[in-house]
Amino acid sequence: MNPIDPRIIEFIQEHHVLTLATSKENQPYTASCFYVFLEDQAIFIFTSDTDTRHGEEMLLNPNVAANIALETTMVGKIQGVQVCGKVNILQDAELQAARKAYHNKFPVSRLANLTLWALKPQSIKMTHNRLGFGKKLIWRSL
Repeated sequence: MNPIDPRIIEFIQEHHVLTLATSKENQPYTASCFYVFLEDQAIFIFTSDTDTRHGEEMLLNPNVAANIALETTMVGKIQGVQVCGKVNILQDAELQAARKAYHNKFPVSRLANLTLWALKPQSIKMTHNRLGFGKKLIWRSL
């Protein structure tokens, strides 16, 4: 696997909400989702019911995009990542490890019966103005 730049990993690990983008018949939609990032597998784990709009759209079209942004009004501190990849509902062995990681990060999630999804990035672009105005870090899977 092509290693992801550690500065991208650090940013992802510092946050916990991503904006997920789906579409159906060229009609885009977004949803905010709590996530945990499993660095060893390079996947985002998040939860969503299959009967939500974005859940239904992901079942029809697993190609999604996501965004994680640092909120700031200071241009020199702007940071954010844009992710393109594919999602799938986790099952069996991979579900157990993901559930444990998700519950550890969000203990209240133990109270619900969750459908956990994995977002496997195919590309990540990070804007990192702390490295210089408009600086981009790009990662693509092999």
